[in-house]
Amino acid sequence: MTTTEFHVTGMTCGHCEMSVREEVAKVAGVDSTVVSHQTGRLLVTSAAPVDTAAVIAAVDEAGYRAVSA
Repeated sequence: MTTTEFHVTGMTCGHCEMSVREEVAKVAGVDSTVVSHQTGRLLVTSAAPVDTAAVIAAVDEAGYRAVSA
């Protein structure tokens, strides 16, 4: 298993976390996510390294900004 960390800006509540989680779950290879609006952290777990550009695009689709940590 591989865990990749991202920093997400713009999240303010649990609904924000849910939006990010739902979009990132659509990225090929993503097994699970952990999102915290309090820390601005997104952890993506996958069997193989995940496409970071695809994760960043998914977060953007949810309405937030992400950068790889």
